[in-house]
Amino acid sequence: MLTAVLFGLAASIALVIGAIAGSLWRPPRRVTGVLLAFASGALISALAFELFEEAFHLGGALRSGLGLLAGAAAFVLADSVLDRYLTGDPGAEQRKVAGTGARGGIGFALLAAVTLDGVPENLALGVSLAGGVSLTLLIAIFFSNLPESLVGAVAMREAGQSKATVITTWAVCALLLTAAVVLGRLVAGGLSDPVLAVALSFAGGAVLASLADTLMPEAFEHGRPLNAFATAAGFFLSFVLAA
Repeated sequence: MLTAVLFGLAASIALVIGAIAGSLWRPPRRVTGVLLAFASGALISALAFELFEEAFHLGGALRSGLGLLAGAAAFVLADSVLDRYLTGDPGAEQRKVAGTGARGGIGFALLAAVTLDGVPENLALGVSLAGGVSLTLLIAIFFSNLPESLVGAVAMREAGQSKATVITTWAVCALLLTAAVVLGRLVAGGLSDPVLAVALSFAGGAVLASLADTLMPEAFEHGRPLNAFATAAGFFLSFVLAA
């Protein structure tokens, strides 16, 4: 269980680092776009060669496939509810993150999005620890958390929030996501192989949906023309670590 706590802290500390950096410095959008593209490639590789491969091996095509689709559907449903709750307009969260909405709400909208994305990612990390150390997924999550919290902190500072408030808010989010890793490890520890296969693929589906819905559109919007190269670099690094 200590391993789960340490992995959770290692993955989530990127949120605090990003918040501190964003409170003191406003990075170029291209930098954050490239970082998100790198994280997207790393997460795709980690999902393919760790989470879903293990799920397929444990439960076969039917269980892992249904789990993957169910995870994606759960993320889409939760994301739609979040959009309506925040703005009353489905899809508005993504437009605000891209900079086309009111600046005052971008930081908190992105904080909510990071939490929604991070819960399945960190649960997946915790579940994967049931089968051994998942360094690849840990690195991928770290690099996805860093630019998102950086952009969110910048927006919150521009909206008038104090440095202490910004850093504290993101630190609380980091603790929540650390707890998600521990919860994933606790739940996965007592599962049979077929049920663990569904849990792994469900978490993978939720993460894959969050990539398609949040990280990759943001990387494409602000990281061009380097986003494609960064995605490939992230995929390759993650593959090498998983090999």
